[in-house]
Amino acid sequence: MQRVLPRIVITGIGIVSPIGNNATDFWNNMLLGRSGADYITKFDATDYTTKIACEVKNYDPILHISRKEVQRMDLFTQYAMSAATMAIEDSALVLDSIDLNRAGVVFGSGIGGMNTYHAQQQMLYERGGSPDRISPFFVPMLISDIAAGHIAIRFGFKGANYGTVSACATSSHSIADALMIMQRGMCDVMVAGGSEAVVCPMGIGGFNAMRALSTRNDSPETASRPFDAERDGFVMGEGGGVIIMETLEHAKNRGAKIYAEISGIGLTDDAFHITAPAPGGEGAVRSMKQCIEDANVLPTDVDYINAHGTSTPFNDKNETAAIRTVFGEHADTLAVSSTKSMTGHLLGAAGAVEAIATSLAIFHQICPPTINYTVPDPECNLDYVPNVPKQRQINVAISNTFGFGGHNASLLFKRFLE
Repeated sequence: MQRVLPRIVITGIGIVSPIGNNATDFWNNMLLGRSGADYITKFDATDYTTKIACEVKNYDPILHISRKEVQRMDLFTQYAMSAATMAIEDSALVLDSIDLNRAGVVFGSGIGGMNTYHAQQQMLYERGGSPDRISPFFVPMLISDIAAGHIAIRFGFKGANYGTVSACATSSHSIADALMIMQRGMCDVMVAGGSEAVVCPMGIGGFNAMRALSTRNDSPETASRPFDAERDGFVMGEGGGVIIMETLEHAKNRGAKIYAEISGIGLTDDAFHITAPAPGGEGAVRSMKQCIEDANVLPTDVDYINAHGTSTPFNDKNETAAIRTVFGEHADTLAVSSTKSMTGHLLGAAGAVEAIATSLAIFHQICPPTINYTVPDPECNLDYVPNVPKQRQINVAISNTFGFGGHNASLLFKRFLE
């Protein structure tokens, strides 16, 4: 007898992003097509090939974290804690009334505490190389799993807890793992997401060395231009995103607001190259097919795709080809947008932030736009919701994230119906 899996829904959202430090501002600015890109302020980028990034603006960690804790957390963990706190508040969970042994956290970061590593290394060298200058909090601030631990400690969640690391697919894997944990019956509530904070000398310098970043320094706001023929690389972003996932039974028992249902996951690898996507997006094809099959829907049921859409030459054309392979003629009726055109690429946090954008698109029945789309590319020939949002019925949507190492993750969301 086949086991009936519990339905899993999203009941809370928290976000810190280049276009808003809460869900309302994030969504409103997305619909207005506002770019989060500007000149880098976190360090002097004068000598760098890329001088622009999508930095988080007007962020005040003290709103959610004590001053003492802030001093002992890398910025990526601060973003995680702020996003998690807002998501818990948004969900209206009453922690005293739930079984905390059945509440868990899966939260990832693609890189972790790069700012901490840079600062501690500089201190070591500038003070004569003496190892006693290294902070006792260096390792706990650096390691990428620590955000999950901090979230659990703050809220008392004693269920499954760990971090995921899979480059740009990191927080999509967090969400996928949280789904599987709940489907196995181990938890009723999960905090899932990711954060990243690598707008720093080594972060920008490293991606510049790979020639992955846009160098459109004369026009920061138009630099991230997914699927446009004049795209020249991605714009680095930073921030964090968290969703609260609950079994439908748990959510209904407490009368929770439901944004969307997460119904399918697709997890594959290209097994091709450490940075380049497989030709034709072969791994992405399998990832999308898997999530559609897992959700028990048809390709023709899908209305909207939040694309990985990095604004790099190879990703965008290969993702387009993959979508055409999976959906055939239906691809011409899909709305496909890249919200990275506004947020930049948040690396390990991208999957969570874009899952939030996808859930809000379903909840509000509006497709966010791909801004800066001005010059069509013959190899990118889908409806990318150019420059302005599109109101349409969205019953089923997919969010794609693909990472270095060939990691592919596709998440399928449904409009919640009883």
